[in-house]
Amino acid sequence: MIKVIAAVLLLSGTANAQQKFTIVAAANLKAALDSVNTVFKAQNPGINLQITYGASGKFYEQISNGAPFDLFFSADMEYPNKLESNKLTASKVKKYAVGKLVIWSKKTDPNKTKINSLLDSGIRKIAIGNPAVAPYGEKAVESLKFYKIYDKVKNKLVFGDNITQAAQFITTGNADIGITALSLVLMPNMKKEGGKYYIIPEKSHSPLEQGCVILKHGKGNAGALKFYDFISSKKAAAILKYYGYDTNAK
Repeated sequence: MIKVIAAVLLLSGTANAQQKFTIVAAANLKAALDSVNTVFKAQNPGINLQITYGASGKFYEQISNGAPFDLFFSADMEYPNKLESNKLTASKVKKYAVGKLVIWSKKTDPNKTKINSLLDSGIRKIAIGNPAVAPYGEKAVESLKFYKIYDKVKNKLVFGDNITQAAQFITTGNADIGITALSLVLMPNMKKEGGKYYIIPEKSHSPLEQGCVILKHGKGNAGALKFYDFISSKKAAAILKYYGYDTNAK
């Protein structure tokens, strides 16, 4: 009887462990993924998950060095694909959204002169995400080079550790204007700032395709698998679209 009880307790403990998992996600997803999580939790009250936001490149480095995360939502496809190549994943890499770049400012309306708003003589600092670790920052540099203005503005660029910090530089006045994610400027706190934004044409940069993957540490975790599947649902897609993303859901 004691052995039976011990076996039941062991199975119960394993089940509970599988209902807990950690997600690391690109900073541009903060509002959208928090909203997706709210709906997910309502449908799965027994699952306990924690989401940490930051730069995709930094999470890639941490995961590569053995950080015990279960699910990774990147701002690009490259980092998840690299993890898969290095046998650090437990699922296929799935494209869940395509993001958009915007120029945002409280100081000027970028819709008037579009990309050339960055060349205004009154602009002293331009905030973008660090292109070395933040895919949105990398695409921002691509756009600047596409329009042949990178060399004209490179000395004015200030880099946030991630795209959220870059947006904070603009809202706090530490930068006059910046290139950030559409998903961030659609957040309620950004709307309250009263800034204006202009969507940068997608032809100016490679696609902002964003991928997610279950990591090696999350292998067999039922909760992580449910969330990985849920991001492709119509409900999750509707939330992502609200925050300016394109999705594959029909």
